[in-house]
Amino acid sequence: MLIAQWAIESKWGEKPVGHANYFGIKRATRHTKWCTVTTEEVFTPAQLEAWNHLHTASPARVIALLPDSRLRVEIDDEFADYDSLDASCQDYAWLITKGGPYQHAWQQYQQDKNLTELIGAVARTYGTAPQYAQLATQVAGQQNVLHAVAGVEVGRIAV
Repeated sequence: MLIAQWAIESKWGEKPVGHANYFGIKRATRHTKWCTVTTEEVFTPAQLEAWNHLHTASPARVIALLPDSRLRVEIDDEFADYDSLDASCQDYAWLITKGGPYQHAWQQYQQDKNLTELIGAVARTYGTAPQYAQLATQVAGQQNVLHAVAGVEVGRIAV
């Protein structure tokens, strides 16, 4: 899942948010460094209203109405920033294993080892794109990803 979300959020490592946020992690009180980035998100009308209520100085800009009545919007949002890929990975691991919206899904995964369920549970909160869970599941199942993970699991990494 880490590799899948890294690939999706940073375009396979080519475009991290800020200096080294490879997972698109939003700013939280635990972050000492952050940056403001303009992003495209998909909001329900209620999410749009909530965003605009909290961000009166920088409301969302509606780009398109989607067939399912959700809205594609452009927002200026604050993201964590890191000094390195390693620091970004460490914070992602903390977020998924201990962060409020994801901790329960991680605990369930520890019991059942169902990666598809874990990805689906995390994706419901993590990404706003309509097919985020499906895309993350597809990336996680790619042969190059499976091969890389198998190399790490046996203590070797092919370079």
